[in-house]
Amino acid sequence: MKHCTATIAIAAALAAGAAHAENREVTVASWGGSFQEAQSKALFEPAEKAGFTVKQETYGGMSDVRLQVSTGQVSLDIVASGSGSAARAGAEGLLEKLDYSVIDVSSFYPNLYSDYCVGGDVFSTVYAWNTDTYGENGPQSWADFWDVEKFPGKRAYRDKVAGALEPALMADGVAPEDVYEVLSSEEGIERALNKIRELKPHIDVFWSSGAQQAQLMKDGEVDMTTGWNGRFDNAAKDGAKVDYSFNQALLDYDCFAIPKGAPNKDAAMAFLAEISKPEYQDDLPKYITYGPTNKAAYDTGEISAEVASGLPSSPENAAMQLPINLEWYAEWEQVAAEMYQEMLTE
Repeated sequence: MKHCTATIAIAAALAAGAAHAENREVTVASWGGSFQEAQSKALFEPAEKAGFTVKQETYGGMSDVRLQVSTGQVSLDIVASGSGSAARAGAEGLLEKLDYSVIDVSSFYPNLYSDYCVGGDVFSTVYAWNTDTYGENGPQSWADFWDVEKFPGKRAYRDKVAGALEPALMADGVAPEDVYEVLSSEEGIERALNKIRELKPHIDVFWSSGAQQAQLMKDGEVDMTTGWNGRFDNAAKDGAKVDYSFNQALLDYDCFAIPKGAPNKDAAMAFLAEISKPEYQDDLPKYITYGPTNKAAYDTGEISAEVASGLPSSPENAAMQLPINLEWYAEWEQVAAEMYQEMLTE
């Protein structure tokens, strides 16, 4: 009887071990190209050494998740997403709530994780300027960006509401810490839109993509524009006469989310816990000029002071910026987007 009991116990242990191994398999979807290549080298491939089996796919964003969830055919365990898209998808019921008793975010920057997505990298929406036009003494605030007398020249601005209203309010004198409180009403949104209307005669282009914002600066088509810091870094490497400032920039992030009904939800949660560790995130800047979301990644010795000085989430640069508020986007973006599009077509 003892032998039989021992045999059963061993069999149970082996079965549990097999289940555990099986549950370390995850399918991760991202956007391909150099971005996913950087994620793969810094995060996904090292996680395989920690015992995960990682299948990588590319996908078309949350519209793909919406289709999978609505048809009950969910094949993805983890998806890379923009923070705003994840906030909306979470509010829509397309994502699993993340378990922060499993995923340690105790050393993350505030506002770089939410109920439905955990930050994977940090970027900034900044104002950039043509150094041939203004030299090194370009605008140093959103008020400067709006000041067409002090800084005459052609502007470019985003054609979507995300990251467009906050700069307008700061240019109108609202303190960064009060921006989202003011925006939490139609009157506040209208105030931001009125400030953009003020600048509109000087906006030659409303850009629609990161590639376009970089090309505008490379071609010298505009003298200053809003956009994403990494795009301007790449443009500068390609010879563009461009510089930018992190002062009053919007601190934003890409994140990882788990689709509702993911086949390997528990493994996905463990995988996100693994790649959120500082010893993974400190490798990101080796492959792409985005910063880690985990502050502790700056303490491992892998990120030099020189490299850190150019990253959005370095302590010095982060302190100058306004972290985007995902709760605001989840609640107000649809209303604000409709009002913004009306303003664009006036």
